[in-house]
Amino acid sequence: MLPDIQATKDTRGIDIDQVGVSDLRYPIQVTDRHGKPFPTVATISMSVHLPHHFKGTHMSRFIEVLSKHEGEVTSRTLPDILHDLRERLHAEEAHIEVAFTYFVTKKAPVSGAEAKVGCDCVLIGKSSSGADDLTLRVTVPVTTLCPCSKEISDYGAHNQRGNVTIEVRPKRKGSGCELILIEDLVDIAEKSGSAPVYALLKRTDERHVTMQAYDNPVFVEDVVRNAAALLRADARIDSFTVRAVNQESIHDHNAFAVISGRAID
Repeated sequence: MLPDIQATKDTRGIDIDQVGVSDLRYPIQVTDRHGKPFPTVATISMSVHLPHHFKGTHMSRFIEVLSKHEGEVTSRTLPDILHDLRERLHAEEAHIEVAFTYFVTKKAPVSGAEAKVGCDCVLIGKSSSGADDLTLRVTVPVTTLCPCSKEISDYGAHNQRGNVTIEVRPKRKGSGCELILIEDLVDIAEKSGSAPVYALLKRTDERHVTMQAYDNPVFVEDVVRNAAALLRADARIDSFTVRAVNQESIHDHNAFAVISGRAID
């Protein structure tokens, strides 16, 4: 039998907070709002706490656990993956971070032309002997139009594309947690800006979106307040952070705002 060097004793008496694998590209499936599997490619980090008396951890076991779940990575399966990591690696605590692009099919407002818009998503999980902790982060592109520019200009107003990043921690529900879909957070982000962003617009659609933004001007402060109001009213959410960044069109800097809070019971 080959020697297990990782399991040998270490005499320095220092715990390692996290040790594992990172930047692992792996095919996964997430679930869309209709319950259908959505295949994508994720960049995954997995780690465990390593007590001071162990020299190392068994890196291959991280991949074995992920392979066991056949690439299904959702808020429903993440606790099982974390529990398996703790069991296979004899660890008190396990972490996982799964970053991927989720494509939302957007229908143009007038022509009805369909195309997909990509949203950057991250699922983050932590499991310890106390409890599991899960968060979902989604970054959504939006259009914003400056209220000040509209008010002071003889005609027109400057607008820009912005990103709204929403991170939520679902409330506990039995042995799991409330289900919050990626599309739920996309909807909140798009309602918080001046207008949505589309991949495909015909001329009639461009006219509609341009006027929609002009009729709904928002500062970056308005964007985060709009989103926070919707998140606070969602009974499925325990806590949240919303960050909006406007990629300014007439300045050489960006503007941003952040709000963190909890849902109202």
